[in-house]
Amino acid sequence: MNLEVNLGGIKLKNPVTVASGTFGYGREYSEFYDLGEIGAICTKGTSLRPKTGNKAPRVCETSSGMLNAIGLENKGLEYFAEFDLPFLKKFDTKIIVNTFGSTVEDYVEACRFLNKLDIDGVEINLSCPNVKAGCMAFGNTYEGVKEVTEKCRRVIDKPLIVKLTPNVTDITQTAKAVEDAGADGVSLINTLMGMKIDIDKRRPVLANNTGGLSGPAIKPVAVRMVYQVAQKVKIPILGLGGIVSGDDAIEFMLAGASAISIGSGNFIDPYVAPKTVKGIEDYMKKYNISDVNDIIGKVEMN
Repeated sequence: MNLEVNLGGIKLKNPVTVASGTFGYGREYSEFYDLGEIGAICTKGTSLRPKTGNKAPRVCETSSGMLNAIGLENKGLEYFAEFDLPFLKKFDTKIIVNTFGSTVEDYVEACRFLNKLDIDGVEINLSCPNVKAGCMAFGNTYEGVKEVTEKCRRVIDKPLIVKLTPNVTDITQTAKAVEDAGADGVSLINTLMGMKIDIDKRRPVLANNTGGLSGPAIKPVAVRMVYQVAQKVKIPILGLGGIVSGDDAIEFMLAGASAISIGSGNFIDPYVAPKTVKGIEDYMKKYNISDVNDIIGKVEMN
């Protein structure tokens, strides 16, 4: 069986990756299995300069999911290049670095820095607040997405993937902006905004009041959005949102994703990524499928 897929110029040995924010830089999970078993690692979001996060509590459990308001805390790209990248290079897997910024210039400088590193691709997170636009997320409008993506594209010749927020009226419009701006792929979905209230204290559980909802609860929304985007763009889609099994991964691929990414599932079961690879193989054997690419976008609508 052939499990190799092409994600915007990044050739993955299999379609399973791990999502930014839930896998750190791989050190903890490498104690459970060989990271070379999966197609790629999308690193924790890393900014040009170190960034402190939000106040605790920053994570809480919800029905079939979790809320987080970590605040994109990280030690910066220079630290990553010196300490984390050499560790990741030990494994036979692709390295996709997730980055973000508070201004367009932040994104551009981060991409310029990353273009010099020995990595396989860059994923820019456009769910971040634009401090020059009243903290509205860059990814909320066609114009905002196109501007950031175009300017990043000019300074980077590595594969460029853009991660989109689902907290918009029509995600196909922002996905089209990604394609129009020359990116190599689009990643969706990021977390949905949510809130949990402590009914005894009558206060939000998270210190930040709201947070990003992830986990199995958001999977139907994510599958629907992947399908809609696949009808509008020709660039590859990295699908994510509540994937915890091979069956979940197959759903996303049938909807149109070329590869998938596992986020909160890593917290439920540290072995979930290699188990998902096995699940995809089992599905292919069951239906006598020799090439995983034959699954992509093959859902038959009613």
